[in-house]
Amino acid sequence: MIDLKNTLKTKVKSIIDTWDEEGIYAISFFVYSNMAYEYNGFSNVTEFAISYNTEEDCPGADEYDEERWNYAYWRQDENPIITTAEKNPITDMLFDWYKELGLKNIGYESLGAEAYDEGRYIGKGPVGHYELLSLIADIAAELQNEGYLKERFGKPLPIIIHGLEYPWYDIEATKKGNPNGEANTFLEACKELGFGM
Repeated sequence: MIDLKNTLKTKVKSIIDTWDEEGIYAISFFVYSNMAYEYNGFSNVTEFAISYNTEEDCPGADEYDEERWNYAYWRQDENPIITTAEKNPITDMLFDWYKELGLKNIGYESLGAEAYDEGRYIGKGPVGHYELLSLIADIAAELQNEGYLKERFGKPLPIIIHGLEYPWYDIEATKKGNPNGEANTFLEACKELGFGM
C-alpha cells in the first residue's frame, strides 16, 4: 500500500519546522494543476506546495480584505512538495498512488455541459486533482487536531487549501482541513469576496 499521506505529512512538517518569521497568520497549501505541468507523459498534473503569509505582507488590511486572503496578493514564496519541474520521488509516489486507486487518464478534465450547473462549475478539476486535494485536507485536519501548529506558532493558524480561483472544492477542502474553526475568518471572507461560487 502506498503511504502517500504520511510521506506528505512528514515533508510538510519538515518544511514548517524551518519557518521562523514573525507575524505568520495563515498557511497556504497550494494544490494546483495547469496544462503546462507535464510528468511521465501526462499533462495537467496537480502540484502541491506550501507557504505562508505574514501581517507585514498586508499592512492595513482589514480582517476580511481580499489582500489578506487572496493568494494573488501573497508573496508566493512556495516550498514545492509535489512538482513536475523535475524528477521527484514524491511525484513518482503520487502516480503509484493514483494507480493503486485505479485512476486513469490523469490530468484529463471535461469542460463540457456536465461540468456546469446553471453556469456554476460543479466539476472536480482534472482526473487526480480532487483525490489529492482530499488527501491534503486530511493531512491539514490531522495537523490541526494534533495541535501541531498551535504548538509550533503559539496560536492556532488556518491552513488555506486552494488553487488560483477558489472553486467550490477548495472551499470544501479548507473547511475539512480546519475542523476546529481555524479558517472561519477566511471562509467568511470568501463569502464576501464571492469565492467558491
